[in-house]
Amino acid sequence: MHLSEKFALVYAWPTQSATDLNAAFALICDSYDTISSRAVPSLYGGFPIDFEKLKDMLERFQSGDISIDTVLLELNHLPYEDLGFAKLDHHRALRRGFPEVVLGLGKTPEQIATITKSLTKKTDTVLVTRADAKAFELVSASVPDATFHENAGKAIVVDRRVKPILEPGVLIVTAGTSDLPVAEEAALTAHLMGCSVDRVTDVGVAGVHRVLDHISTLQKARVIISVAGMEGALTSMVSGLVSVPVIAVPTSIGYGASFGGIAALLGMLSSCSPGVSVVNIDNGFGAGYMASLINTLSE
Repeated sequence: MHLSEKFALVYAWPTQSATDLNAAFALICDSYDTISSRAVPSLYGGFPIDFEKLKDMLERFQSGDISIDTVLLELNHLPYEDLGFAKLDHHRALRRGFPEVVLGLGKTPEQIATITKSLTKKTDTVLVTRADAKAFELVSASVPDATFHENAGKAIVVDRRVKPILEPGVLIVTAGTSDLPVAEEAALTAHLMGCSVDRVTDVGVAGVHRVLDHISTLQKARVIISVAGMEGALTSMVSGLVSVPVIAVPTSIGYGASFGGIAALLGMLSSCSPGVSVVNIDNGFGAGYMASLINTLSE
C-alpha cells in the first residue's frame, strides 16, 4: 500500500476507535523495525521516528485538535534508509511529488543495483540516469521488470504505475538528430512524472523553414524544452514564436570552438528572447523535471 492510500485512511480516523488509530499508526510505520519504546528507525539506521510524539500527533488529529495539513507536514520528516554508502530519501515523493532519482555516474554497478532494489520496495517509480549495460544487468537480476533505455542517456527505469493518467502539454524540440539522447532523457523523465510528451526533431536554424512548419504545434504546448548543440540558436528562435516558458538544454554536440557545449550554454544564457531558462550541458533530466513541474501546475 502506497503512502497516498495510507493517507486516505488517515482522513477516516475521526470516526474510528482508538484501536483503529493504533492500527493506522502501525500501517504508516510498517516499513520499519521497532527497537525501543520511543523509536521506529529505518531498517539500516537513519533519523528515527519518535514513537510517542507521532502517536500523540495522530491522537490529536483524531480528536480534531490539529489539521490533516499538520499531520502531512510532520510525516514529511520520516526517516531515510542508510545503506552505508548511500542514504535513500524514501519520502522525497511526499515533499517533492516525485521519488529520489539516482545519478548512475560515479557509482559502481553493485551500488546502483542495491539502491534500485531498495527504492523499489517503497515506490512504484524508479529512475536511474547515466547508467550502463553492466549496471542494468545487475539491477535486472533482482528487479526483473527494470528496463534499460540506451537512447535516453542510458537510463534504468522501473515503472509499476497502473494505467497512469498523463497530462498533455510538454513539447521537446531538437536542433539535430545528434541531440536526441539528451532529448529522450528529458522525455523519459517527463513521462515518469505524469506528462505525455510531443516531439519536433531535427529543426535547427540551418533550415529555419523546418521549424516554421510546426508553429501550430509549438503554440499548443504549455512548456517547451529546446535541445541544441553548436551555437544553440534554436532556443531564441523557438521562444520568439510562443507565449509559454522555454527550457533550454545545451548539448555537448559540436566542433572544437563549441567547447563541449559551452558555446551553446552561453548563447542560451544570452538569449534576447524573454521567457527562457537554461539548465546545465546535456542535462535532459533536469529539463524534463522542470517541464513536468510547470506542466502539472498550469491547470
